[in-house]
Amino acid sequence: MKTKEQLKDMLRSIDHKGYPQYKSLRGEYRFADYILSIDHVQGDPFASPSHLHVRMAHAVCGFPAEYYQGEPARTALEDFLLRRFGEAVRQFSFQAKGSGKSGLISVSSCTQEILKRSACEITEKEVIVRFHVGFPANGRTINAGELDRILFTFLPQAVRKALLYRNLDPGKLKRQIELAEDQAWIRNYLKENRLAAFVADGAVLPRESGVSDRPMKKAVPFTSPETLRRTLELPHKGRITGMGIPEGITLIVGGGYHGKSTLLDALQMGVYSHIAGDGREYVITEDSAVKLRSEDGRFVKDVDVSLFINHLPSGKDTRSFSTEDASGSTSQAAGIMEAVEAGSRLFLMDEDTSATNFMVRDAFMQRVIAREKEPITPFLERAEDLFAKAGISTILVAGSSGAFFHIADTVIQMDSYVPVDITEKAKALCREYPISKDRPGEFILPESRRVMTKDQTVHITRNYYGKSTGQPERLKIRVNGTDSFSLGRQEVDLRYIEQITDAEQMHALACLMKYTVENLTDGKRTLGQCAEELYSLLEKQGFALLSDGGYTFAGLAMPRKEEIYSCLNRYRRP
Repeated sequence: MKTKEQLKDMLRSIDHKGYPQYKSLRGEYRFADYILSIDHVQGDPFASPSHLHVRMAHAVCGFPAEYYQGEPARTALEDFLLRRFGEAVRQFSFQAKGSGKSGLISVSSCTQEILKRSACEITEKEVIVRFHVGFPANGRTINAGELDRILFTFLPQAVRKALLYRNLDPGKLKRQIELAEDQAWIRNYLKENRLAAFVADGAVLPRESGVSDRPMKKAVPFTSPETLRRTLELPHKGRITGMGIPEGITLIVGGGYHGKSTLLDALQMGVYSHIAGDGREYVITEDSAVKLRSEDGRFVKDVDVSLFINHLPSGKDTRSFSTEDASGSTSQAAGIMEAVEAGSRLFLMDEDTSATNFMVRDAFMQRVIAREKEPITPFLERAEDLFAKAGISTILVAGSSGAFFHIADTVIQMDSYVPVDITEKAKALCREYPISKDRPGEFILPESRRVMTKDQTVHITRNYYGKSTGQPERLKIRVNGTDSFSLGRQEVDLRYIEQITDAEQMHALACLMKYTVENLTDGKRTLGQCAEELYSLLEKQGFALLSDGGYTFAGLAMPRKEEIYSCLNRYRRP
């Protein structure tokens, strides 16, 4: 390891030389309080910025040991430090001048959710912060003086301001740690008390706008109905009250614009913890919950959808169903069976984004079209067995069909954003409006038999003159926000996976898919085995599993296991 003085000497020696000379700086350098590592140097000032990280020992940082020993507290501390470091470096970004991306200093931008990110990682020994720097140049000539300002003036100030406990607001940090531990406590409470979700009184569910995830100002605060109210005694905050949604089938109803979808949106994001002031800090949902919807045109491969779809006129086997262009009903059936395979214990659904013919068939339609002529068994006829025989609860927003009242265990009416428990009233009305008792076929959950095979279509790289080099094309990744990513020449469409909340999660999923294609598609593992192995490796190795070129990327956020399954299922494979 070199010293910071040696780094200064190296900078002076390459000043005004060609930009590629910057690559000689790769390596580690010891500063007074931390170690600086230059992991990757950009090829020119207009390319993606260089990758760097700093490491600081716990003894230097000075954080109380209990802040990083438990997982909820450690993730909350990482999030807190990353936000402070981001604030610190933003004031210095582009203060150093030059061409292209010269002077850029950037780090991951955190959302309202608290996610485990590669940009800040706390190990048993140290705190690691990863970030990007645009190495300065005049044209394509090195401007070492400006990089000297970044590395020896700007960066030390940011590190001291963000990573030393004595320079932070200890009260604010303590509150974030305690909030994270309280949120983890509620998640355990849900499991122990057979609840699907909890929404605290006073929670602010509406968001500022369609493009802002901040809480809406002057929104109606949440107030739980007395019949569903629970009182919790949290380890730090103490007593709070709120609505506990029991396991089973829960129906959310109400007039248009009264808050049905707003409540469901809050519940689908309740699988994540939120920062203080978000309004949804104490909106906690069963952590394996999956938001399901129809996805016209999606790719489906070897999925057993026979629980919902059978006896197709074409004679196609629905126990191993594949299509390049699924219909709304078929895609929703496939999504449910894939979620079952992923181990989800809670389905979240909105009638507005579901395929109507998949969800329900009313009595009149059953009289017109006999069951033996209809391949689709609607979700209405399977939801009770999903809970009774598979332990999978459902929370469904319904606005047009009254059939779901007959199978609901709990009915919540949203009235001007205020929930009202109308279960007893709804059950009484059900007696006046009976539905067909015609039962569907036997309820049998399939076993996974889908094998992940390698794509045999090998693209060969070509040189400048278009001639084959004989080498397989390297799988490159390109991320398109939270909608999709490209791996090589294939695009994986995840725009309808609504619980992907950050582009860095999408980047991590792309890296995981690349790892799968290169290491796990041996024709022996099923898709489920690949997903479980990936998640197990992530838990053991962390983001180091996805390192490339000998270093860990700065811009990754941990996806849930459920999103890993969704990604593997939508990758077009043979």
